[in-house]
Amino acid sequence: MQKVILITGVSSGFGRKTAEVLAERGHIVYGTVRKQMEIKENINLLNMDLTDHLSVHHAVKEVLQKEGRIDVLINNAGMHTGGSIETTPIEHAKLQMDTNVTGLILMLREVLPAMRKQHSGTIINFSSIGGLMGLPFQGFYSASKFAIEGISEALRMELRQFNIKVVVINPGDFHTNNTLNRRNFLANSTNDPYAGQFSKTLAIIEKDETGGWSPEVLAQKLAKIIEKENPCQRYVIASLEQKLAVVLKRILPGNWFMKILSSHYGIK
Repeated sequence: MQKVILITGVSSGFGRKTAEVLAERGHIVYGTVRKQMEIKENINLLNMDLTDHLSVHHAVKEVLQKEGRIDVLINNAGMHTGGSIETTPIEHAKLQMDTNVTGLILMLREVLPAMRKQHSGTIINFSSIGGLMGLPFQGFYSASKFAIEGISEALRMELRQFNIKVVVINPGDFHTNNTLNRRNFLANSTNDPYAGQFSKTLAIIEKDETGGWSPEVLAQKLAKIIEKENPCQRYVIASLEQKLAVVLKRILPGNWFMKILSSHYGIK
C-alpha cells in the first residue's frame, strides 16, 4: 500500500538512504533539507530548519496541501555535539537540545492534528544506543536521545485512542556523516582539563563509527517496519556486541556496567 511519508533530514546518511529506498518501493516521499541540493527525482524536497517553527509549519502545510494526508512521520534529523559536560560551550548544548528535542516536538505538533483527523498514522522517532545509556563525552547528545525516549513513551499512550502508532529506532554505530559533522561542535581543547581523555575517547568513538554498518542496512529495515501492519514499539538496529550492551545495561548492577562501558572507551 502506497503511503505518504515525511522524513526530516534527507541531505545525507540515514535520511537520504531511507528516502531513496522508500521512493523506490513506490511510496510518496517528502524529505526536509536546510539548503538546496540535488537528490533523486522521485523524492520531494522541502526547505526546513528544525529550530525555526515557521519553517516547520510551512513544510508540513505544503505536504498536507498537496497530498491531503501524512501516513508516516520519520523524525530522523538531528545534530551531535562532542565534549565534556563541564566545558562544552553552552550554546552547543542549547543547539543540541533545540534541534534534537524541541525540533522533534515542533514536528509532532504540526503533523499530529492531521493524523488525528484521519484516525491513523505512524510516528517513527530516531533515538540511539546513546538514548539507552549515557555515553562519555557525548553527554548532551545522550541527554537529547533520553528525552526522545521519554517523549515517545508518553506519546504512545496519549495517541492510542487515535490509532496512531509510535515506534522508536535505536541505531548503533553506522558509517555516516555524523562523525564529520560532530567535529564542527567539539569543545575547544585549549586549557581543557578533559582534553587528554577526550582525545583518547573520541578516537575510539570515531573508529567505531567509521567501522560501522552502511546506512543502507537501516534504510531497508526501516522500509519493512513502515510496511508492517503492527510494528514493534522499539527496534535496536546494531551489531550483536551493541545489542548485548543494551541487555547488560538492563540486568547488571550500575557500577558493573559502568566499568564495562568505561573500559570500552579507554577510561580507567
